[in-house]
Amino acid sequence: MKPKLIKLLKIILPLALGVFLIWYSIASATPEERQKTLQYITQANPKWIIVSLFMGIISHLSRAYRWKFLLEPLGHSIKISTSFMAIMVGYLANLGIPRSGEILRGGTISTYERVPFKKAFGTIISERVIDLLMLLLVIGITLLFQSESLLSYLEEKIASPFIYLAILIGLLIAGIIFLRIIKTSKNPILVKLRSFGDGILEGVKTISKIKQKGAFVFHTFLIWTLYIAMFYVIKFAVPETASLSIGPILATFVAGSFAMTFTNGGIGAFPIAIAAILILFDVEKSAGEAFGWILWSSQTAINIIIGALSFLFLPILNRQK
Repeated sequence: MKPKLIKLLKIILPLALGVFLIWYSIASATPEERQKTLQYITQANPKWIIVSLFMGIISHLSRAYRWKFLLEPLGHSIKISTSFMAIMVGYLANLGIPRSGEILRGGTISTYERVPFKKAFGTIISERVIDLLMLLLVIGITLLFQSESLLSYLEEKIASPFIYLAILIGLLIAGIIFLRIIKTSKNPILVKLRSFGDGILEGVKTISKIKQKGAFVFHTFLIWTLYIAMFYVIKFAVPETASLSIGPILATFVAGSFAMTFTNGGIGAFPIAIAAILILFDVEKSAGEAFGWILWSSQTAINIIIGALSFLFLPILNRQK
């Protein structure tokens, strides 16, 4: 299969899956369920949606500030505004092409802050490793709160999170073997690839060189606390979910996190996953899907708006660069 066709399929298939899931969600619901879902959405308390949006923006700002700690050991001090806008254009790009945002984010900071791309990309990989560890921590806490309900769901509805961890470990091992193969190679292409890999590795190693480790850890926990809080406050927007305790909210967070990887930005998959989890806690499907759509659409809308504005203002605020 031609490389261009493979790239095209990587873009089209997740988006097509998301559109299909939206159609399936609507088609599989009864007219009464569709009407109730729409009613829950239109009558949602806007106050809590605004609070959730505010938390989302603060989490993005915190991530932008934390990125500075990873780049400083490499000898680069970046502006918080540029860091924030680079992250937001990355989020916007991920809605169209999955995982393209990380590349665009690294390219943006390289363009406007003169950070070598391979080093910037290495720090982004470091962030992803930290995010994975935090997600595993949240999963562990969730299992303590809702061990029976969540384990039953994971076994029957979606793949076990440990499968994702096993795949990651397998990829890491394969990567190490590949790096060893090209380590002594004199092939010009492999030499360039080795140089690029060394730059990425240097970026990853910045975790151990961070000067303000306490502040880095604080922002890491702040980011993930805000992520969960975004879910928690949205429950008050829908009367039927207002009484949910932290246990079910953590369960929806875990399901939503995995759903975000299935399609572009979780389109279609996110509300379905949220509703499937909330059914386990005696929340009707219509209310569960409304909860998912309100949270997904509001956060996606703010990412689109701020991401688009960032595209506009990045060159304006960095004219001299």
